[in-house]
Amino acid sequence: MKIAVTALTTLFLGMAGAYAAEPAQTATIGGQTVYTDARGMTLYTFDRDEAGKSNCDGDCATRWPPFAAEAGATPEGDWTVITRSDGTMMWAYKGKPLYTYAGDAKAGDATGDGVGGVWHLATVE
Repeated sequence: MKIAVTALTTLFLGMAGAYAAEPAQTATIGGQTVYTDARGMTLYTFDRDEAGKSNCDGDCATRWPPFAAEAGATPEGDWTVITRSDGTMMWAYKGKPLYTYAGDAKAGDATGDGVGGVWHLATVE
């Protein structure tokens, strides 16, 4: 019984620690420090979003996949979790929902920056 309790406690604490850190990584792209997902894919913001609300749905969300938040993810500091209109959860930084770009082929690509004049690198501020 003691081993089972210890194992569960260790598992719980490990999971809690996983959500206590920022959900994104950072990388330097074109001289700027930007946020990336765990795979190193660049994160972007969308000018047509509202604070804490994603306005990128349907085909937009296919081209610009939301930076998904896992169930139980805990907001911390400038990082928040928002619920999209389809009920899925995504991360936002300083109120701005974050996305990857389907046009980026590999980690470190930033081909989505400036698309349509409304997509921008999620820079570390």
